[in-house]
Amino acid sequence: MEYCGRGSKIINMKELDINFVREQFPVFQNPKTSNFAFFENAGGTYVPKQVIEKLNDFMTTKKVQPYGDFGPSIEAGNEMDNSISKIAELLNINNDEFMIGPSTTMNMFLLSNAVRSWLNDGDEIIVTNQDHEANIGAWRKLSEHGIKINEWKFNPDSAELELDELKNLITEKTKFICVCHTSNVVASINNLKDIITLAHQNNIKVVGDGVAYMAHDIADLKDLDIDFYGFSLYKTYGPHLALLYGKRDLLLETKNLNHEFLEGSVPYTLNPGGPNHEELGCLSGITDYYETLYDHHFGENNLDLHRKGKKVFELVSKHEEVLMKELIEFLKTKKNIRMIGKQTHARCDRMPTVSFTVKDKSSLHVAQEAGRNNIGIRNGEFYAWRCLQGLGIEPNDGVVRVSMVHYNSIEEVRKLIGFLDKTI
Repeated sequence: MEYCGRGSKIINMKELDINFVREQFPVFQNPKTSNFAFFENAGGTYVPKQVIEKLNDFMTTKKVQPYGDFGPSIEAGNEMDNSISKIAELLNINNDEFMIGPSTTMNMFLLSNAVRSWLNDGDEIIVTNQDHEANIGAWRKLSEHGIKINEWKFNPDSAELELDELKNLITEKTKFICVCHTSNVVASINNLKDIITLAHQNNIKVVGDGVAYMAHDIADLKDLDIDFYGFSLYKTYGPHLALLYGKRDLLLETKNLNHEFLEGSVPYTLNPGGPNHEELGCLSGITDYYETLYDHHFGENNLDLHRKGKKVFELVSKHEEVLMKELIEFLKTKKNIRMIGKQTHARCDRMPTVSFTVKDKSSLHVAQEAGRNNIGIRNGEFYAWRCLQGLGIEPNDGVVRVSMVHYNSIEEVRKLIGFLDKTI
């Protein structure tokens, strides 16, 4: 097998041990759920035992106010700090360059409020119609304060964002470009590096949305040189939390949204109320899971956590290509199917989220029938209603979305294909 990485050579690698992967997830060992084929991962992934065990331990042995001077309180603070350090190492960022909040939508609202003072009447922000609302709504609301919002529209024929169109939108008043790393409907991987380079050449800051990206790869935020970047941890094998990264020098310039005495204490200034303690404490379970996969497949101990994670996700990418190839090749044989985005299984071009409509059948009908057959897919607009409008698709019924991740098996994909073959 081969894996095509963006900007990289094609290299040979070992394969992901899917049985070992699935052993890490209790849901696959539970008789109630073991035979259920779950393809709604873009809405939220399953959680490995490393995360579950840490959450259970926190709730049963140290559910007290952290950072005190007695045993359980000290342990609680240590667990939270360990998670912060591990997540920072995984993403190749500093401990004080990110905050943990309840959702990406909330985090983006906090960020937009914190940078509002940077903007003057008539300044401009560019958003896309390919994103879901998490990285659109908060910025569009700034129009209530005299900020002009310009929309970078994708090509309706290809559903792709084109850089030349972005260039036409940039003016001397443009202050932010807000764009998804990957669309949760189209699934193409946007070239953030080129977007960021263009933006910085024009003294524009970039806010990236990695919600549909980070379950499939680990973005190197320092290498990207992105100014702000957010994603949902519950969509990357963790609890219902979200992460927001910002360059430290920029965080120091944002308005303090927290208590007066925390002025200058980033990232707390951007996180009123602070994180959920027990869920923050179990985030290191995500990195423990990645390290478990690394140790099983490689075993070398001379790499940092970020590089271990990247090697694991090279195997993940190859496995996801296998899953995508079988599904996409099947869908291409169906004349009554309209598939959204690139009709390729190459992971250098798209993520394993496949959206489509069926001629003369409602998307809701397909999703409901799948549920009756013990298969989990969904229909709708997935908070990307502007994207569906741009594609000429009625948002309420929307698309059928099949979203796979690395713990999905080829047998599950074939079960799905068998169902679709009979249903559509």
